[in-house]
Amino acid sequence: MTHYIYLVRHGEHQDAEHGVDDGPLSPRGQRQAELIADRLSGLPLDAVWHSPLLRATETARAISARLPAVAPEPSALLFDCVPTGLTEDTPAAFEPFFGSITDAEIEAGGAQMADAVNEFLVRKQGDVHEVLITHNFVVSWFVREVLGAPEWRWMTLNQAHCGLTVIAQKQGRPWTLLTHNDLGHLPVELRTGLPDPVPV
Repeated sequence: MTHYIYLVRHGEHQDAEHGVDDGPLSPRGQRQAELIADRLSGLPLDAVWHSPLLRATETARAISARLPAVAPEPSALLFDCVPTGLTEDTPAAFEPFFGSITDAEIEAGGAQMADAVNEFLVRKQGDVHEVLITHNFVVSWFVREVLGAPEWRWMTLNQAHCGLTVIAQKQGRPWTLLTHNDLGHLPVELRTGLPDPVPV
């Protein structure tokens, strides 16, 4: 008996390269969402949760179009956020990132992710399959949490648009990372959202 959580970063949204905070999926983002939906379509899903932001909501709609038996549900715990601020162990190279982030944003992000971990990383009875459609930093935090890595390590984990990360917990065992940022369902031209290109 295993509890599976499929973590998906939303598809590319329109005008993201122009600094727009949120918006509908771009045509490329829509195709990414359709392909991750196809990838998940053979699973006996119990729930699909998504960030209330439009780019995540539209990604969830693409999945529900192929899996009509499961109605996507928004969760404020999956909003985009900054989970932590600088720590004593944070490498100096990351300091400029925090220049425009306020203490209030960091405090809210930390509280949100603590609640998200308590909400979603809870063992449920039987075989469970849940999809969480969210944002890059949120997926990074879940992965860091499962690995028991230092808090600042979320900054070194990145997901492509509609990349697939799978975590799981068997009865009586700790949560395990099964796969991270799997892009097998996306052709090369649809692999967007990473800060550095993957050479293979």
